[in-house]
Amino acid sequence: MDKTIGQQRFDVVVIGSGIAGLSAAVAAANAGAKVAIVERANEEEYGGNTRWTEAYFRMKSESEVSDDFEERLISNAGDNLDPNIVEAMGGEYATWPPYVKAHGMPDPELVFALSSHAGPTVAWLRTFGIRFDTLPTYFVTAAAPRLMPVGGGLAMIEALLVQAKKLGVEVFYRTTARHLARENSHGDMSLEATGPEGQALEFDARSVIVASGGFQGNPEMMTRYLGQAARFVRPVARGGYYNKGEGIQMALAAGAAPAGDFGSYHAEPLDPRSGATEALVMNFSYGILINLLGKRFVDEAPGPVDVHYDHISRAFGEQPKGKVYVVFDKRIDDVPNWKRSIRTDQPVIQAESLEALAEACELPVDAFMKTVREYNAACPEGRFSPLEVDGLATQGLEIPKSNWSRPIGTGPFFAYPIIPGICFTYGGVKTNTSAQVIDADGRPIPGLYAAGEAAGLYYQVYTGATSVMRGAVFGKIAGEHAAARSSSHASANGT
Repeated sequence: MDKTIGQQRFDVVVIGSGIAGLSAAVAAANAGAKVAIVERANEEEYGGNTRWTEAYFRMKSESEVSDDFEERLISNAGDNLDPNIVEAMGGEYATWPPYVKAHGMPDPELVFALSSHAGPTVAWLRTFGIRFDTLPTYFVTAAAPRLMPVGGGLAMIEALLVQAKKLGVEVFYRTTARHLARENSHGDMSLEATGPEGQALEFDARSVIVASGGFQGNPEMMTRYLGQAARFVRPVARGGYYNKGEGIQMALAAGAAPAGDFGSYHAEPLDPRSGATEALVMNFSYGILINLLGKRFVDEAPGPVDVHYDHISRAFGEQPKGKVYVVFDKRIDDVPNWKRSIRTDQPVIQAESLEALAEACELPVDAFMKTVREYNAACPEGRFSPLEVDGLATQGLEIPKSNWSRPIGTGPFFAYPIIPGICFTYGGVKTNTSAQVIDADGRPIPGLYAAGEAAGLYYQVYTGATSVMRGAVFGKIAGEHAAARSSSHASANGT
């Protein structure tokens, strides 16, 4: 063991340096705590997923969340919910039975806390020079407004790291957290880690904040929870490979209750040919999706793409080899700014005939042509309105297309390959409105906090533009609460 580091004591140790971890570290240090960050990545690639994302916030202004914010999150609370649990959650939190407090579905109180703290958190971030604006997105149709930090997630983590260093936060790069233990009955924590040269390190702290992301970079955990479809899934950015799930596993081993859907993840449609960050193909609402058997398999356009791209992209993983093609024709030029939805750096596959397009994509030509003919025959007459949900739906198909249905017959013809890209996993640990980790009996675990992707929240369909936002909100809350806990302990001991 490195005795020097092993003998150091911090008020707060934060695992991870994404938006949740850096928000926690800055908030704790600003409140007077001595803070350390343990980060697996090197100094050039710190920041987790946040480093690589636009970091949209589901807000209509810097002080207000979208009108549908709470409704969307609560409506995606899980399948076949127990009415008794739902009823109990309608009462005051203090009256909830222990099994309800520990239940994995998102608490209404947690959702309300996220909603009510969003505006103040944006104002707090602005004090570090982070600017926000309503900038164009890659969604041609959208159901909710989005606020974006100018410069994306990278601008956020760079500004927060500058502030963290000003406040004396120590950052240990290329250092991986391995084991978490409670030192004594007062809730002091001990964190074992592995340093840059493989040396064993130990961090002693009053509180530990787990902000180390999900487990999309861990093939074993991915297969355990997602099944064999996990082999078809790839992180949308390099930050995902650093998220191997140790933080979640450590917290569960310490008694944390699980929360969020461990068997699912936030998906995006990714061009498998590209190594670029978020090489997305988001124009499938205006074409058809074809699997390697030459068949359609999903409604490509149930509504605005920002609402439905997540579950449609996950459906790719259920198809042969987890790979599909979006097929469209020249008339896509009728869609204003449609090229904004294409983020890949790879060229479109183009052909002068549908048969030639099928061959270029190595799809079975006969099956492909049969699918296109049936789809074309099912397309109705009517007004095509590309920027609104137009109800132009197919008729008589086993798998319908609910909007923007027009025959594919005007050459040239185009296609992009797509696979399910993973942004983050849904499963994590249960937390309360103070970002404290909750145990299986509904009680806060003293000195243990979680924020960001390590805290489970999502089920079913991802509520878009909320992940980075909740990382900032609950990271800040965790840091402030942990610092206050350290301060009160010091006061009680006369130090």
